Amino acid sequence: MQSSAGILSDIWTSVGGDLAALDRVRLSGEEPQLPSSFRVAVAGQVAIAAAGLAAAEIWKLRTAEAQEVHVDMRHAAVECRSERYLRLDDKPPPPAWDAIAGVYRTGDNRFIRCHTNFPHHRDAVCKVLGCEPEREKVQAALMQWKGEDFETAAYAAGGVVALMRSHDEWSALPQARALAELPLISIEKIGDAPPKPWPAIPSKGSSRDDRPLSGLRVLDLSRVIAGPVAGRTLAAYGADVLLVSGPELPAIPWLTIDTGRGKLTTFIELKSEAGRLQLRELLKDADIFSQGYRPRALAALGFSPQDAARINPGIVYVTLSAYGHSGPWAERRGFDSLVQTTTGFNHAEGRAAGIDGPKELPAQMLDHATGYLMAFGAMIAKARQASEGGSWHVRVSLAQTGRWLWNLGRLDRGLDTPDITGDAVHPAFIETVSSGFGMLKAVRHSAELSKTPARWSRPAMPLGSHLPQWPTRG
Repeated sequence: MQSSAGILSDIWTSVGGDLAALDRVRLSGEEPQLPSSFRVAVAGQVAIAAAGLAAAEIWKLRTAEAQEVHVDMRHAAVECRSERYLRLDDKPPPPAWDAIAGVYRTGDNRFIRCHTNFPHHRDAVCKVLGCEPEREKVQAALMQWKGEDFETAAYAAGGVVALMRSHDEWSALPQARALAELPLISIEKIGDAPPKPWPAIPSKGSSRDDRPLSGLRVLDLSRVIAGPVAGRTLAAYGADVLLVSGPELPAIPWLTIDTGRGKLTTFIELKSEAGRLQLRELLKDADIFSQGYRPRALAALGFSPQDAARINPGIVYVTLSAYGHSGPWAERRGFDSLVQTTTGFNHAEGRAAGIDGPKELPAQMLDHATGYLMAFGAMIAKARQASEGGSWHVRVSLAQTGRWLWNLGRLDRGLDTPDITGDAVHPAFIETVSSGFGMLKAVRHSAELSKTPARWSRPAMPLGSHLPQWPTRG
């Protein structure tokens, strides 16, 4: 099987990265680190290293100073489950799943996974089934359905569910064939614009430290894990990240705390013209616009990639989707657990474990790895913009990250690996910091840069804590 270094080299060169930069990366640790037949720890380590190397190269572009990047595989595996290890005032996270979320059998003896953590998704499932939101009633109702029929009906009603498929079943679908024609990360020039000069780097000893992305402004319109992880990563490398949400939008509080480190957070009501005007004004001064809303949602409000490029020529626009931007499922909503289910991971892990039914990966690895790849793509596109101009569109998807993970190969006895419990996490991987919620014990960033250590300079705060405005530069 290909080494971590070889996998990183493939990703780095696929976007035109300088081969010499790879000599400044050290990847330590051995697999497996987590109980899985898939190379989840390697995937996490490489995705984090790609983002760290992009940050280091931006520092070199801005200062002519090269630096080393080191990522420990175990630390990366822990970071890719950071929400599990978060402690608030020494208390672990509460149960994260809705009462009826999870796996059910259908009348044709298939398995279906329902994601009902957001109320409107739960309501859609119950409306299709014609039952109350109680697990036993949902199971009884599903026995009247064929699995694929319910999957289709639930999506049509606004729900998010997934039929468990084998990898062969998934590979036979048109959507899988469409993904096979796409790169892991798509970086496309979508408009003309002059190069934007890098902001001045704060002087040594100033209140704002010098890091690769210091002075860059990022609008983060995302929820749950993948998109927020991308914003958290850009913040770790010094960007001013402004998380834009709405008071009526559902959120998962524990994830908001974990991925909110380093960010400002504001409320904007995008359904109102006043709110859209606020976002347009912020966009005019942004460098990166990162979003994970369902396909076409922001375009309908006037914030498509092309709209953004007109509002701010030279913008880097980053789009996250569930199943990719082409193919018959391009419009389909989804989350990590659903993509795992429908693309063959849960079936394969179940088979490897000798069980009749789905078995989840030991981390939301599609989410976390995609988040780091989003940040990586954003930085690569920003470096291109600074050198050659243009507006740029970066596209990633959970399913394409899954395809990449699958193609890394399998581990014969990976499922025998002991899990990393909270007590088994090395103390050096954890930091204790204050926040707007209380004292946090949270996972540090695992990419170590020798000249500009990554860190979060802003505490996690409740959503909407800040005004919709940028901090001053410098």
